[in-house]
Amino acid sequence: MLRDTRRSIGSEDSRFDFNTFDCCHIPYKDNSFDLVLANHVLFYCEDIAQVCREVNRVLKDGGTFICSTYGSLHMNEVSQLVSDFDDRIVLSADKLYERFGRENGNEILSPFFSEVLWKSYDDSLLVPDSETLISYVLSCHGNQNQYIVDRFKDFRSFVKKKTTGGFYITKDAGIFICRNI
Repeated sequence: MLRDTRRSIGSEDSRFDFNTFDCCHIPYKDNSFDLVLANHVLFYCEDIAQVCREVNRVLKDGGTFICSTYGSLHMNEVSQLVSDFDDRIVLSADKLYERFGRENGNEILSPFFSEVLWKSYDDSLLVPDSETLISYVLSCHGNQNQYIVDRFKDFRSFVKKKTTGGFYITKDAGIFICRNI
């Protein structure tokens, strides 16, 4: 993402720095930023509390921390679809929203920020054809290839039947807006 952003913006633009670092040890001085963004990042961090301490440290008084995540209903229809085909399939072994998600984010963030507000992003997907959905399923991080590859024709036929007229997918995502007032 950093490389793509640098290409889009251009490395000569002095308004931007492009750095990678461990977010448990943010290499900037206290009170450096008005805004810190974490776009679907916190659930990958081993020590979320330490990350929050660091974000709080580098935020200016009245600064804002925005972190996006999703909830337990996010894209459930896709998981149900593959489970209906073969109940051994798990598209992701990790339920990242259990580490940091819509349901527990306020509790995780509140010790570090005086104001924590959740804003849902009202959205959904209507997938018009089976091939798009099949490509997505095959790209997931789970064990699906172990059970689909040898039965690919059956899976394709199954998905095609289930997606006639489109396939609706719930999106359960949003942002936490955090401030120290």
